[in-house]
Amino acid sequence: MAKLEFDDSQNLMNSLRGKVFNQLRSQILTGVYKPGDSLIELRLSEELGVSRTPIREAIRQLELEGLVQAIPNKGAVVKGITEQDVEDIFTIRMRIEGLAARWAAEKITEEEIKELKEALEFEEFYTMKNDVEQLIKFDSKFHDIIFRACKSNPLMHMLSTFHNYIQSARNNSFHTPGRPDKAFEEHKAIFEAICRKDADTAEQLTIAHIRNASNNYNELHQKG
Repeated sequence: MAKLEFDDSQNLMNSLRGKVFNQLRSQILTGVYKPGDSLIELRLSEELGVSRTPIREAIRQLELEGLVQAIPNKGAVVKGITEQDVEDIFTIRMRIEGLAARWAAEKITEEEIKELKEALEFEEFYTMKNDVEQLIKFDSKFHDIIFRACKSNPLMHMLSTFHNYIQSARNNSFHTPGRPDKAFEEHKAIFEAICRKDADTAEQLTIAHIRNASNNYNELHQKG
């Protein structure tokens, strides 16, 4: 098999394409670009300070993920994610995040337990201070550590993608009165089950946690 050859310029291009893709995806998922908005290569190139090549590649990847649609004579148009998408993602998360918690309980290291405990302590601190921005940060960190502790790269990849896709919904939930306190208590119970290596309980508590987050999102959406 011939050895793949590449130079620094290719590395730079790949890195640039990834950064552009991540930024555009984040802007779509957080509502900066709304459904129906056109993604104009030239304008994005000027705004991001890059050539049109990584823009074009990023838009193609966004199209593959279903976030944009190529329309003749109009270019790339934002589709975003639908309410059905969000509902499906919460349902899928219940299944696979429960599995991640189960595997984390079985495979977590002492160092990862310390990291999880620290994230939980910060979450408690910022819950008491009602600092939503920091709270969201450490909520994500808590979940990320569990994903890493499950020792499954495919599962980690799927979970990270799903978290990105409903970031806006998750952020809004922390503005609901009482939800941050409940989320912290749920995390605390999950942490204790993982520390006990109680895989069954860790899985069940995580499924309940995601279900509660889904119910909270639906209540917010109905009020909106």
